[in-house]
Amino acid sequence: MVLSMQDRKDIISKFQSSANDTGSAAVQIALITERIQYISNHLKANPKDFAGERGLNKLVGQRKRLLAYLKKSDFERYQKVTQELKLRK
Repeated sequence: MVLSMQDRKDIISKFQSSANDTGSAAVQIALITERIQYISNHLKANPKDFAGERGLNKLVGQRKRLLAYLKKSDFERYQKVTQELKLRK
């Protein structure tokens, strides 16, 4: 497993907008970003893992779509998320 339950809870609590918010776009983007970082480090050590590379590309595309949605629906939150996660705009 990539992230422990405690790590997931920490990320969710940092990006959630209310107490019961576990699936908003901002939370999903933060969780996907952590998975992307983990897989990127894995691929540096295992450059021939082509299945892992494909999974990484799928996650990057999913995060890109979620960022576009967040930018369209709530621009202020989009700016906050990209700034906190240090993502390029």
